Amino acid sequence: MTLKELLKYNEIIIQCHDIPDADAIGSGFALYSFFKEKGKQVRLIYSGRAKVTKSNLVILIKELSIPLEYVESIDAPELLITVDCQYGAGNVTKFQADNVAIIDHHQQEVTNVPLNEIRYYLGSCSTLVWLMLEKEGFRVNEHPDVATALYYGLLTDTNSFIELHHPSDRDMKDMLIHDPNLVRKLKNSNLTMNELEIAGVALLRSSYNSTYRFSVIKTQPCDPNILGFISDLAIQVDTIDVCIVYHETQTGIKFSVRSCIKEIMASELAEYVSEEIGSGGGHKDKGGGFISHSEFIRRYPAINSDEYLLTRLTKYYESFQVIDCEVYKPDLSTMEIYKKRPIMQGYVKCTDVIEKGTPIIIRTMQCDMDDLVSDENIYIVIGIKGDVHPVSKEKFLMGYEIIDEPYEIETEYFPHICDKKTGNIVDLRPYAKKCISNGEVNIYAKPLTETVKVFTLWDRDTYMLGKPGDYLVVREDDEKDIYTVNKDIFEIMYEK
Repeated sequence: MTLKELLKYNEIIIQCHDIPDADAIGSGFALYSFFKEKGKQVRLIYSGRAKVTKSNLVILIKELSIPLEYVESIDAPELLITVDCQYGAGNVTKFQADNVAIIDHHQQEVTNVPLNEIRYYLGSCSTLVWLMLEKEGFRVNEHPDVATALYYGLLTDTNSFIELHHPSDRDMKDMLIHDPNLVRKLKNSNLTMNELEIAGVALLRSSYNSTYRFSVIKTQPCDPNILGFISDLAIQVDTIDVCIVYHETQTGIKFSVRSCIKEIMASELAEYVSEEIGSGGGHKDKGGGFISHSEFIRRYPAINSDEYLLTRLTKYYESFQVIDCEVYKPDLSTMEIYKKRPIMQGYVKCTDVIEKGTPIIIRTMQCDMDDLVSDENIYIVIGIKGDVHPVSKEKFLMGYEIIDEPYEIETEYFPHICDKKTGNIVDLRPYAKKCISNGEVNIYAKPLTETVKVFTLWDRDTYMLGKPGDYLVVREDDEKDIYTVNKDIFEIMYEK
């Protein structure tokens, strides 16, 4: 669904979920501003058992002049849009309307509303609305109040940007021109005395596994940022390497993850914990996510959330092997020799995009590679599914033939480069040229039977994850050049 499709309606009500949070308010305000600019009769409302009283939200609404109304009833509008929630779900009051649309970023619960745009993989509804507005040519940065509201919505819904699930979340964070003074004021008005008490009680009731040095802590329902606050306290305990703090709501389990060891990335653990029943993500040290209540009950009807998390973490610790390419001695006798098929890929020379010496982030669908500096010796190889592999100029010219034609692929997200000095983000699509393997470089490879975490030559701090069925790869001319390749990609790209 696009916003353009909704412009045929003149009377529009945008409804946030009951007792709305900053993400619902920010995304609702952005939609309100779009439709208002288009000359529509538009209102922004919420309902439920109580009005918004939390100080940071009261300040947000006042400072940005957000026309949010509390209502107990409405006359049926021509179009009702529920934002950051789904019409008829348990967290939003159901009002009658001639037509209904849904804009949300949670797992789909409601399937009988044809007009919907639900992207569960995004970290905030604010990100989804930003993408939809950009598609319609509505330049958010030309509306400073809207930009600040969306920025703060993402900040709060991703635990101060810790749980950024998708590259589009990171793009919005980097690109929005917001009011930093207001955001600072809002951050410092976020914790109530009641929430401070919630944190203290939760820390006294933690579960601890001494074998693997992890802790699981349950809290009363609270603002997602309070989960992060408790996590930050818990991870400072000298005997805790990893912790998960969570609470339960009507719709599911919201959790926060911390790790202080490089062998476990909080983002990857968050994905593992929520696999097939929710979504998770984040950074190396901090992450989090959400587990759908309906999916959890369907898959695990006989256990409670605490049992699930404790069992899942124990299973996680028993599931992987760490490989450090500097010390690992691969048993080549168990591996077979492969070469790359002559399949078209893309490449970008780093300094064609960003000035030499600039610290950069290479942003992909899978992750941010953030330990790089632009250099004429770095070539970025772009795979058939938008995956990225930085290589030296020497290795690139040894293994590929260059074709001076643009490289195009259909992918949800084409790799970008972010300039860490300026925050500018550059889409690599206009710079990408074709290249094709010349078959001169061979590799040793074997399918994995267990999960491995490989610390590669080009990134000593962040591991490359390989799951059972993926391939462990060793370059024939450099036995320390070890990495993993996704099973589907390997079978397309390589032959014995």
